[in-house]
Amino acid sequence: MTTSLAPDATADPSSPRSRPGSADPATRRRPFSGGASAGNRWQRLAFGKDQPRWVRPSAFGLLLASAFIYLWNLTNSGYANSFYAAAIQAGSKNWVAWFFGSIDAGNAITVDKPPAAFWIPGLLGRIFGFDSLTMLLPEALMGVASVALMYAAVKRVSGPVAGLLAGGALAATPVAALMFRFNNPDAMLTLCLVLAAYMTVRAVEKAGWKWLAGAGAIIGLAFLTKMLQGMVIVPALALAYLWAAPTTLRRRLLHLLGALGGIIVVAGAYVLAFTLTPAGMRPYMAGSKTNSFLELTFGYNGFARIFGTMGNRGGGAGNAPGGAADVGAAAAQSGLSGFAGGPGGAGGPGGGNAGFGGSAGLLRMFGSSFGTEISWLLPAALILLVAGLWFTRRAIRTDRVRASLIVWGGWTLITAAVFSFMTGTVHPYYAIALAPGIAGVIGI
Repeated sequence: MTTSLAPDATADPSSPRSRPGSADPATRRRPFSGGASAGNRWQRLAFGKDQPRWVRPSAFGLLLASAFIYLWNLTNSGYANSFYAAAIQAGSKNWVAWFFGSIDAGNAITVDKPPAAFWIPGLLGRIFGFDSLTMLLPEALMGVASVALMYAAVKRVSGPVAGLLAGGALAATPVAALMFRFNNPDAMLTLCLVLAAYMTVRAVEKAGWKWLAGAGAIIGLAFLTKMLQGMVIVPALALAYLWAAPTTLRRRLLHLLGALGGIIVVAGAYVLAFTLTPAGMRPYMAGSKTNSFLELTFGYNGFARIFGTMGNRGGGAGNAPGGAADVGAAAAQSGLSGFAGGPGGAGGPGGGNAGFGGSAGLLRMFGSSFGTEISWLLPAALILLVAGLWFTRRAIRTDRVRASLIVWGGWTLITAAVFSFMTGTVHPYYAIALAPGIAGVIGI
């Protein structure tokens, strides 16, 4: 009996089984992970996976351009707003001052804002020494992070071109180029709000309660940055999730309650700590008559801003970027060297606060004060918002594009309405809070 043995396939160089990586999966050996594999990893990092090769380099270019705008000659602003610079310097020297936002290391009195915006610069000042760079660098980096999140949020829904438009619109806005180079709380406020919007967009995709609860926690941090202004966009985020999340109405409501819990836990923890700390162990709460955080929240920094009560009509000197001489003097008396108070800005007149942001009313956002900051894009955003909602009117309830339009369009409408009709102190640089909403609508 003659048997013919087939030649061993592995001996034939032309056989598929003899080629590297083509062996049986059970016995296949991992290929050499040298240059080729490392090169693939670098390619994936540079160009991404399953997307056109231009997408990721374009995104990197957007972030580099943003970093250039916000970081170039950063210390030219000096100590920027000396009112907040005093609190940051005090926090770099004393932990109690850092936690409560005291304007002096002796912990006599706080600034008229919550302290969250001063925590990171204060830590950098403690580690590396307080100066203009350690104070302003976090603000610039927060600006770059805001642009990145703006790009990512819009790209997830409408693609990379829309993401680049949205990120570019935010990065190039004049008020953003100003406030991401300044030490007012608005830089951190903007970052928190954009991050909360991004997390809401993610939550809407698959009814992700964890993303929504995270958005609530970030809103709580925004509250600890600039009190009720951090809550302005909450109705837009809640409506988007309630309308479009792909789950039952009951679950959507429960998830929104979880987000509310996130706000309460983060914001409430600090309010509770402030309230329970004996008055003799912490600085006095500026802007309040009873040394109360909640009084400041709902009084001077709350309804008084909206309705112009409690002397909150046409702000006092030095509240806008530019410094306050009396604050600089107080800082010097407390032993805080390094800067002097600049001249205080002139107080605006009462009756609508025309001295800062123009007279209250529907046209305030288009006046000379706000118009040059961001409002020149507002008409385009409103037209595009109406068009977007019209074209998606017959889409399914869970349509992500319409949900994102609710997020960014609701942000724009609510913020613009508040700024237009508030009769208390309002400054044109507040428009930074309007910029992401407009940018998102334009991108989509």
